Amino acid sequence: MGKRGAGSRGRRRAQGRRRARSRRRPAGRLLLLALVLTGMTLAGGAALGYWKDTQEAEAAPETAPTPTQVLSPTPSPSPTPTPKATPKPKPKPKPKKTTVPKSGRGTFTTADSAGDEVGAGGTLRRYRVQVEDGVDISAREAAAEIQAILAHPRGWAAHGRGRFQLVSENADFVIRIATPDTADRLCLAQGLNTHGELNCETTQGVVVNLKRWMLGSPTFSGSPAEYRHLIINHEVGHEIGIRQHMGCPGAGRLAPVMMQQIKGLNGCRSNAYPYDEDGSYISGPVVP
Repeated sequence: MGKRGAGSRGRRRAQGRRRARSRRRPAGRLLLLALVLTGMTLAGGAALGYWKDTQEAEAAPETAPTPTQVLSPTPSPSPTPTPKATPKPKPKPKPKKTTVPKSGRGTFTTADSAGDEVGAGGTLRRYRVQVEDGVDISAREAAAEIQAILAHPRGWAAHGRGRFQLVSENADFVIRIATPDTADRLCLAQGLNTHGELNCETTQGVVVNLKRWMLGSPTFSGSPAEYRHLIINHEVGHEIGIRQHMGCPGAGRLAPVMMQQIKGLNGCRSNAYPYDEDGSYISGPVVP
């Protein structure tokens, strides 16, 4: 009894210890699991925080302004000025071609004009101006131009070789401007063949070829307007008594107004006036 009781008590104590250990194991396991989970959570949070810090650090260079951007903002570029369009040069207008009719009606209109006497010496010579009908020249305007030619400071009247006055009637001679065919007919009546190109002086007065009046001469270096001075001075020179023509006085010198310059200058320089700028008469050798 005594030994068996003692054995029973021993067994009971051993069983109680085992039960106690078994009761303590689940709690320990739960504590261990909690610790593991807590560690994982902490580790995950740290890892997540590290990942976020890393991502922000990597993105920072792209989003954060540089010191230059903050302190010195880039100025807006100045607007580029719009270049002005260069206007295209306008083409020069072609000079209007002067058309001279070869023939006309053969009748004339007298300029209804009168002027003051010009010149201070010699015989007074009254003249009237006529223009062939149908040509594009005003008789009045032609008369005014001829009056200015005869009053020129280098002309006949300015140097005592004659006095002239524009009138519309009772004239001593007439100055006619005629088409080439009409001029040829009027000149040929005096035995002068002008070939549709030349002017002439007749018993009635001066015949001016319209072609020469409008176009000038290919041998004359000046304009047609200046050549008209030569026409009038040459033919009026015959009217005041200079019957013969002159030749070139020397190479490079001015051609005399009584030289037939349209036929060639022979080394002289073309000239439309009887006198030079110093008032000296321009002459040359007499030619047939």
